Amino acid sequence: MTMPTRNIGSLEVSVVGLGCNNFGGRIDEARSREVVAAALDSGITFFDTADIYGGTRSEEILGRALGRRRREVVVATKFGMKLDEQHNGAKPDYVRRALEDSLGRLGTDHVDLYQLHAPDPETPIGDTLAALDAQVHAGKVRQIGCSNFSAAQLRQALEAAPDGAARFVSVQNEYSILHRRPEVDVLDECRESATIFIPYYPLARGLLTGKYHQGQPAPAGSRLASAGVEQYEHLASDENLAVVERLAEVAGHQGHDLVELAIAWLLTRPAVASVIAGATTPDQVRANVRAADWVPGSEVLAEVDDIVPPAAVRV
Repeated sequence: MTMPTRNIGSLEVSVVGLGCNNFGGRIDEARSREVVAAALDSGITFFDTADIYGGTRSEEILGRALGRRRREVVVATKFGMKLDEQHNGAKPDYVRRALEDSLGRLGTDHVDLYQLHAPDPETPIGDTLAALDAQVHAGKVRQIGCSNFSAAQLRQALEAAPDGAARFVSVQNEYSILHRRPEVDVLDECRESATIFIPYYPLARGLLTGKYHQGQPAPAGSRLASAGVEQYEHLASDENLAVVERLAEVAGHQGHDLVELAIAWLLTRPAVASVIAGATTPDQVRANVRAADWVPGSEVLAEVDDIVPPAAVRV
C-alpha cells in the first residue's frame, strides 16, 4: 500500500505513523510483532518509540520486529526521561551513553530521528545540542528533535544552535481535537522557525476511538480501563462523551468514523507532518491508516471548531 508522505527535516515519513509506547507494556512481543507487520503492510514507514517505553523493552521489540526491513523505514526514539538515577537528563555524557544504549536495543547503527523527551532544567540546552550535533556528524543520528517543549523553549533551543550545527527539526507534544493547547503559541513558533510538529495522544488517550459511552464502564482491556475509576470518570465525563458523540456524528455524515476524523483533522493542521497513533492490534493499525485517504473540507473543520473551539483543552 502506498501512503502519502511528508518530511521531517530530511526524513520522508508516512503521514500516519506508529507509536510504539504499548510494546513491552500493554502488549507482549508476539502481539507487538503482529502490530508492526500490519503497519508495514499498510504502508507505514514512521515508527516512534522511546528508551523509557516498556522499561526499555519497546526499543528491543521494535528492533527485532523490523529485522531486515529496518532500512525501509524511519525510526524515531527518545531519551532524557528518568529510567533510574544514572539514566536521565540531557547532559552531554548522558546523550552519548543513552544513544549507544538505544542503538544496541534497536539493533541498528543509527537513529533517524533522535529526540530529547523533555527539557532538562539542569543542563544548558546549548550543551545538549552540541552533544547531539557530534552524534549527527558521527553518522549515528540523522536528525534531532525534542518533545514536551514550550514555544519559549523552542526559541531558546533555536538560538542556542550555532550556524551550520544540527538543530531541532521537530517537536512532539500532545495535540488532539480535545487538547488544542499547541494552538496557543507552539504551532505559531513551528511555522516561524520551520519546525515540524508531531502530535502525540492524537486519540485523546482513547476518547476519540468511539469505544467509550455515557453511563457505561470502560471496556475491558482499553487504555482507560487501567487508568482507575477516578481518572476514567474525569476524562470520560458525561460532558466530554457528549462532545465525542457530536464529533462522531460529524465524521459519520462524511462517511467516516471518529478515528479517521481525529487523525485526518490533525493532518490538516499547520506544521504537522505525521500522526503517530498507537495500536494494540493489527485492526487498530488498519483503522488508523484509513485516515490517510481523507482530507476534511472547510465545512467539516468549521463544525469541529464549533464543537471544540481553537485552543480549547478538554482533556
